[in-house]
Amino acid sequence: MTVSIGLCNPKSASNVGSILRAGGCFGIESVFFTGERFKHAKKYHSDTQDFQQGIPTHAVDDLLPVVPAGAKIIVIELVEGATPLPAFVHPESAFYIFGPEDGSVSQTLVDAADAVVYIPTFHNMNLAATANVVLYDRLSKSQYRHDDALIRASRDNNNNLQR
Repeated sequence: MTVSIGLCNPKSASNVGSILRAGGCFGIESVFFTGERFKHAKKYHSDTQDFQQGIPTHAVDDLLPVVPAGAKIIVIELVEGATPLPAFVHPESAFYIFGPEDGSVSQTLVDAADAVVYIPTFHNMNLAATANVVLYDRLSKSQYRHDDALIRASRDNNNNLQR
């Protein structure tokens, strides 16, 4: 199973940092990004758990050549005719591609996609929020461990609450 993310010309380091944190929480293996804007950022501002140390993050010219072997291309975008996320069945291996905060993915990526999915909302969402929702949806529809061990592994040192 492979779960990776492709970002089309992300605008801000804070959004990429938030995606890296989500990746650490939800188990992604790598992040690829295109464009020049993010290359100039000096720090992943919102990756407070330092997940960029364990999740390879690569600048690439084009996302299609870096699709992991066996992964389905899933474009997350507000495209007419797309599948709503609540009805979407995530593939075992996926390469989720997200557009920039101030634009869309290219038609080439939409045409290459195995599926195009949108999140039903009343307004478009921020890039990091979109990635978090998609990754959570993937986990919630999977066969993950439902026990206190998962809670203990997920919480930080400041939370030792019990019921």
